[in-house]
Amino acid sequence: MTSDPNADKLDAFEQRIGYRFNDRTLLVESLTHPSLNARSPEGSRDYQRLEFLGDAVIQYLVTRDLFRTHPEDSEGALTRNRSALTRGVNLAHLAREIGLPDLLRMSLAEHANQGHQRTSALEDALEALVGAIHEDAGLERTSEVVLGWYGPLTERLEPLRKGQNPKGQLQEKVQPTYGNNALIYEVVGMTGDPHRREFEVEVCLQGKPLGKGLGHSKKQAEELAAQQAIERLDIEGLP
Repeated sequence: MTSDPNADKLDAFEQRIGYRFNDRTLLVESLTHPSLNARSPEGSRDYQRLEFLGDAVIQYLVTRDLFRTHPEDSEGALTRNRSALTRGVNLAHLAREIGLPDLLRMSLAEHANQGHQRTSALEDALEALVGAIHEDAGLERTSEVVLGWYGPLTERLEPLRKGQNPKGQLQEKVQPTYGNNALIYEVVGMTGDPHRREFEVEVCLQGKPLGKGLGHSKKQAEELAAQQAIERLDIEGLP
């Protein structure tokens, strides 16, 4: 199993995220993937409890900031924008921006399988990190830190709005050539406990695989598969 990140790496990470922990055990816990403790239940905690808290904190902070900075938006517009900003793929992107993948603590096998780069793992760890900051410093300091990562939400939203419906975008790309029923989404893998399922979905165009996605729900996995397919078609074009 991997060892704890050394102090220098944690120091550099704290500087990068704009927050220094009073209780560094919270930081280490937020960076600990469940695979590290799978065979040692008496070991240190993994990030799952902090993730539960951080998910709610992110939702609240983004909701509050959108409400305050977009006074003309309707409830529906606010809901759509919040969804775009807090989707798993975008939380994972934020995690990569702050260098979180390099600090994730996980089993050697999970790391060898690129677990530290998986969208689902990065989403979970970012939520856990937010939960850890909240427990260490309270809501308002957490707000400063997290909204600092996002930057102005209007600017962050602009590129995200284009990718809110990757399945629809993919359909628009293939429909003129192949018709309405050419795309098939299929669950090709499923792991985890019943309350912590991770789905792997593959999208195929007339039987030819175009993309795969991993997510905590079939919908999330399908969206990630569609996004990967779009990126592939943008490079290669339609088959």
